Amino acid sequence: METETTLIAYLRSPVAIRERCQQIFTMVNAGKSRYFACDLTQLERVADYVIAVIRNEYPDLQIPFHSRWRHFEAQGVPRLAKLDAQLAGLTPREKAIAKFDLAIISVLLDAGAGETWRYQEQETGLSLGRSEGLAIASLQMFCRGDFASNGLPQVDAMRLQTLTAAELASGFQVNTENPLVGIAGRSQLLSKLGQVLVSLPHFFGESNPRPGNLVNYLVSKSQNGQLAATTVLNAVLEGFSNIWPGRLTMAGVNLGDVWFHSAISDDGLVPFHKLSQWLTYSLLEPLQELGLTITNLDALTGLPEYRNGGLCLDLGLIILKNPEILQTTYAVDSEIIIEWRALTVILLDKIADTIREKLGMSPQELPLAKILQGGTWTAGRKIAAELRTGGKPPIQINSDGTVF
Repeated sequence: METETTLIAYLRSPVAIRERCQQIFTMVNAGKSRYFACDLTQLERVADYVIAVIRNEYPDLQIPFHSRWRHFEAQGVPRLAKLDAQLAGLTPREKAIAKFDLAIISVLLDAGAGETWRYQEQETGLSLGRSEGLAIASLQMFCRGDFASNGLPQVDAMRLQTLTAAELASGFQVNTENPLVGIAGRSQLLSKLGQVLVSLPHFFGESNPRPGNLVNYLVSKSQNGQLAATTVLNAVLEGFSNIWPGRLTMAGVNLGDVWFHSAISDDGLVPFHKLSQWLTYSLLEPLQELGLTITNLDALTGLPEYRNGGLCLDLGLIILKNPEILQTTYAVDSEIIIEWRALTVILLDKIADTIREKLGMSPQELPLAKILQGGTWTAGRKIAAELRTGGKPPIQINSDGTVF
């Protein structure tokens, strides 16, 4: 049997995500799932639906990566110009570190917000919900210096450890009339992040630990101006694994977004690393701005969350065996949610292949990171809004504010 260290390294790899999700996909297609079936004849229909969304959003097919940076400019407002002005006096490396600070803190605060919470943006008068609202709230707090001991637009360990749930709630405009799912979980996550930054100086720096100092580590790992996307993911998984609450552990290592399913051979574990891959996608652009070329981008997987998974369910690629499933809320570690997420990973690859074939584009021209953005995430939200009030996901998940 593999050593635990070898198994941990495997479970942190996109190869493991695809292999374990494929096991569940195979089981479902063999008719052995209690919850789901797949109808692959719907692949073309789904691809056509997503292509229509892509052409509407990006008529020239010049699609950016799926990342947190898109949300900061929600509703076409150029908010990043204000950030760039604040960072104007910094060196390129210092700017990249500040942008890492922002992306990391914002992604970690990006779990599902629920359908009622809204952020009222004073400058524009806009009312923003869900991911965009969370992004703008975190951007405004960052620009005000709320995450830094020195009041500058950055993030440091000392401030994260003293930031209270009440301060975070205030920054996110949370009150009894405007509740946000998992505010306590988010607050604990930031506090834990502060502790982790101090504990890993080789990633986050000695004298003033900041999440953005991961830039220095990654630049040191680049060769000839090139950096593999998987190297970024490995650093994210190793650097941030200890912040996740109540997860499976192995040899004292927190495995993060890894779950047990009885259908998996050997150890029964299925890794997803959704938030970590979303974060990885969001860190690539500041690295590119430093002049690095990102390689091996399609080694990363699609993101198994309720927009991509909802797209597959709502358009009939995934079929529910029992409609009563829709009447219940499920925990993230329940086998039904694990199966839904695993099917989503495999089906996103198949959707991507079908889209590329239809558009006559290569994986290099249209990597998964662009198909997600163009793309499946937007299409999942669109079909949800058409089918359900408030655009709720088709299956309800009891989120603690740290998985989705």
